[in-house]
Amino acid sequence: MKKITYILLTAMVCMASCKKGTLDLVPQTALSSASFFKNADQFNQALTGAYTNLRGVAFMGIYMDEMRSDNTFFTFYSADRGTSTSAEAYAEFIDNSTSSQAPNSPGNRYGNDYEGIAKLNTILTRLDKSSLAQTDKDKIGGEALFLRAFYYYDLVQHFGGVPLQVEEVTDVNGAFLPRNSVDEVYTQILADLNKAIPLLPVVKAFPQSGRATQGAAKMLLGYAYMSKPSPDYAKAEAALLDITKMSYSLLPNYANVFDPTNKNNSESIFEVQYKAGNDGQQSDFIWRFIPKTTNTEAILGLHGTNARGSLASGGWNVPTQEMVDSYEKGDLRLPASIAVAEGTVNNEVLTTTAVKSPVDYKPTAGLGYYYFIKKYLHPPYQVEYNTDDNWPIYRYSGALLLLAECLVAENKNGEALPYLNQVRLRAGLPALAQATKLNVSNEMRHELAFENHRWTDLIRNGQAIDAITAKGVRLKALYGFLLPSTFLIDQNRLIYAIPFREIQINSKLTQNPGY
Repeated sequence: MKKITYILLTAMVCMASCKKGTLDLVPQTALSSASFFKNADQFNQALTGAYTNLRGVAFMGIYMDEMRSDNTFFTFYSADRGTSTSAEAYAEFIDNSTSSQAPNSPGNRYGNDYEGIAKLNTILTRLDKSSLAQTDKDKIGGEALFLRAFYYYDLVQHFGGVPLQVEEVTDVNGAFLPRNSVDEVYTQILADLNKAIPLLPVVKAFPQSGRATQGAAKMLLGYAYMSKPSPDYAKAEAALLDITKMSYSLLPNYANVFDPTNKNNSESIFEVQYKAGNDGQQSDFIWRFIPKTTNTEAILGLHGTNARGSLASGGWNVPTQEMVDSYEKGDLRLPASIAVAEGTVNNEVLTTTAVKSPVDYKPTAGLGYYYFIKKYLHPPYQVEYNTDDNWPIYRYSGALLLLAECLVAENKNGEALPYLNQVRLRAGLPALAQATKLNVSNEMRHELAFENHRWTDLIRNGQAIDAITAKGVRLKALYGFLLPSTFLIDQNRLIYAIPFREIQINSKLTQNPGY
């Protein structure tokens, strides 16, 4: 309980200390939960702290969703194994309950989600008891309920049934709970979302604020109804159809969707907010995605060091050859999403001499090359590992495709087709004559590539085991470092192990099968 309280107060202290022009005679470290939560500004400061855990979900999804899927892999770096082996284990399907225990590692996804939930439970508990105006209660409560549903959805998708904590923790009994079933977690997610939706605003103007809206809540509602053990496609369809009646629209140019100058645009339903600068709010994805290179300036326009054996290095989340080859000819999303860094390779580090398009790419004799994700490349940069890119969570094109998937599942293939083709036409592709489960899934793979959706999409569509088994065959034929024990995926590997430290702390927890 002390740890949870400390996390919340630390977030509030950080935000309070950013205010300028005010002489604070009382030290900021003297803040306590008893003296806080007195007005709407303080509740909103705490709510802002709960949004920051979205960044952890985005970061960890790179390794636990995208690299886990058939979209990407990593560049093996034998010169310095560093701390990278635990992250590699996720991509190789040899992870276990002790993988990546460090606080800033992919293995801390479980703790990151519960940290966010703890903040939100405190906000919601105090909000009910507060004397705030009802309009403030509704606004803050709607956003908090959406975020709590989002973090629980992330947990149930990746760890199965987890303990449901929905009140502020004030004693040991409330801190250590047994696991709830998957169905019970989904019931709580749906209850939070259905309560949040009428409290949240409908977006009418762009750019948005970056805060939760009805569109974001209905998108999550659609995912939840379609992902739970007994899907409810009719309710998912209703929620997703509502999104099509809001103000969202596709941008004409796919690449522009991800440009930081277009943050929170008309295609954005919800995205994780970042800001370049010196206040710790920056993103850094592209530095991790480009190859380990001696001259980052050839790609990024700024010299830096990303040749290390750790998560803070390059060569992560690398598109596979199969992924590149899977794009249809003429798909405008390929050159917008992927590029090729070409040059000389020495000790597995690239000296980049050219950056080229992957469209009809032919390797240059005598040179090495690496694919990398271009979607988040927006130079010029001023500081190493300091970029302005937001991370997309829900986009309108994704809503159209999820609706198409839902309609196909209801045997309404004809109704699904216009939504599918709307996305394809923006990508420069011809309209299809029919919508099927396979071509909707394929369209979703390319439209949402490298946005941390592919792994859970494969699971929801029942394609994960076959897709990953095939990926393992391909990669084992290419890379001698992959042991026979890698890529042995079965039903148990569709969720992750509960982190070992959590079971040590809470004796009521049980481990997932197969771990």
